Amino acid sequence: MANFTIADIKALREQLGTGLVDTKKALEEADGDLEKAVEILRLAGAKGNAKRADRSTSEGLVVAREREGAVTLIELNTETDFVAKNERFIALADKVADAAAAAGADSAEAALAADAGGQTVEQLISDEAAILGEKVVLRRVRTLTGEHFEIYLHKTSKDLPPQIGVVVAYTGDDAETARSIAQHISFANPTYLSRDDVPAEEVEKERQIVTEISRNEGKPEAALPKIVEGRVNAFFKQVALLDQDYAKDNKLSVGHVAKNAGITITDFARFKVGA
Repeated sequence: MANFTIADIKALREQLGTGLVDTKKALEEADGDLEKAVEILRLAGAKGNAKRADRSTSEGLVVAREREGAVTLIELNTETDFVAKNERFIALADKVADAAAAAGADSAEAALAADAGGQTVEQLISDEAAILGEKVVLRRVRTLTGEHFEIYLHKTSKDLPPQIGVVVAYTGDDAETARSIAQHISFANPTYLSRDDVPAEEVEKERQIVTEISRNEGKPEAALPKIVEGRVNAFFKQVALLDQDYAKDNKLSVGHVAKNAGITITDFARFKVGA
């Protein structure tokens, strides 16, 4: 008979979150050696992770961590909303966010290599995915630096953790307006801070497209420059935060609202799970 007790089974299950039958089988295979049983269970979990490698991960959550002078925003994905609201998955996201913030990671790759209590974040995710029974992916990580920050986490469903996360970095003292702008970003989804940040090749491509559209509409050739310029400006209002119409007052741009409040938006990040 294998040399282990019910207490050993309980301790191992609490450590790894594994099922009763699998834990007992591992202890039997390891002849009661707890360390060897852990290796057996983790190997089995790793094999399960490999089988799940091609599965899609469109559910999950966003988490933000602030430390002095910086905020780190992460998006952690899984397969189903059932796991996305699981306490163990939420706890994993918190650990990943803590590790990423401590390392100042500004990409998923950097965060995966960060230390998480004696193991890498990548290994932590792999171990927890084996227990959760679903593929888990650290999709995106951004770290913003600045003077002040506003963090807005939005729940798209009351039964799920936040799935849209926004961080705004700014200078000035009007936190209320900064938070309102963060809320604006959550649904307006700008790509760039200002029109100056839009790559020249992207602007030129848009200019070519709207020129072709205008010609196809039969617009007079002499009027094309003005028409095209107007449509390019409309493009800027779609993609550049400071050019966008402010959600609470579309007669003002976000840039004007910030200026009137005496704040300067220096950077922002927006993650939406699965988008």
